[in-house]
Amino acid sequence: MNRRAFITVLGGAAAALPLAARAQQGALPVVGFLNGQSPRAFADIVAAFHVGLNQAGYVEGRNVVVEYRWAQGRMETLPALAAELVRRPVDVIVATGGAHIAAKAATSTIPIVFTSGEDAIKEGLVASFNRPGGNATGATVLSATLVAKRLAIVLELIPSAALIGALVDPTFSEAPAQLTQLQAAARATGQQVHVLNASTENEIDTAFASISRVHLNALLVGATPFFRGRRNQIAALAARHAIPTSADGRDFVEAGLLMSYGPSITDIYRQVGIYTGRILKGEKPADLPVLQPTKFELIINLTTAKALGLQIPDRLLALADEVIE
Repeated sequence: MNRRAFITVLGGAAAALPLAARAQQGALPVVGFLNGQSPRAFADIVAAFHVGLNQAGYVEGRNVVVEYRWAQGRMETLPALAAELVRRPVDVIVATGGAHIAAKAATSTIPIVFTSGEDAIKEGLVASFNRPGGNATGATVLSATLVAKRLAIVLELIPSAALIGALVDPTFSEAPAQLTQLQAAARATGQQVHVLNASTENEIDTAFASISRVHLNALLVGATPFFRGRRNQIAALAARHAIPTSADGRDFVEAGLLMSYGPSITDIYRQVGIYTGRILKGEKPADLPVLQPTKFELIINLTTAKALGLQIPDRLLALADEVIE
């Protein structure tokens, strides 16, 4: 199945059910899938969620209905979309792509399985990682705490770098924590960081246009759903401006960025699918520990490195989980 067809199936599976099956939907559990971005940008991640859901014994269209709500990058619409799912009502809300805060604000009773790049305790989602205690559990991707490691890898590749850029979405709730960690890591190494803010497609273009003016030697892309949804644009601009660029996930490197370091996002979403299935079977979010990543990946794009005229050190190649050629 090609990518476009697959996305269409994901977004409209409930509508495509046979009439007999649709008539029985009231007897089937309903999962609300809430995301701040678009189905095209998150197709691979949604596929991973379905793998986990299937492993838990649920197949969309057979014994579970999935209601999708996509904000298409308009994060301000998430509260209304979450409210729609609550009114539906659904049996579980899967809140991804920056939708976790809106989901939690919308209901204190419907179970929520979230993904978050920040400390879920500080965000008020759970009481603790081991015993969440309320109606929400899920997975954290530790975006802020990994920033120092990503900076260290970039400096190992380009030890002479005088100025590192940080592409930041200032509207993203987790951006301040990531930036704080990055600035602390930079100070510890005597490195300077120049922040480039962007929360729209045009602002991404503007940020990259300033790279030559401020003489950046490398760029770190902040971990946000918005940037993940614009990874092809970011990769194209990084190539055009010949700037070594690092992000937090494999999908950025597949789009053409030089490298990434972070948890396996597809594995996280697979586990979110498994948790969703367990809750549908009767387990309570309060009793399911918040998942923290155990698998981290360093991905390097050798084709991009050659285009940039960079020689990847043997040590980094040996550490890489995957080298794309």
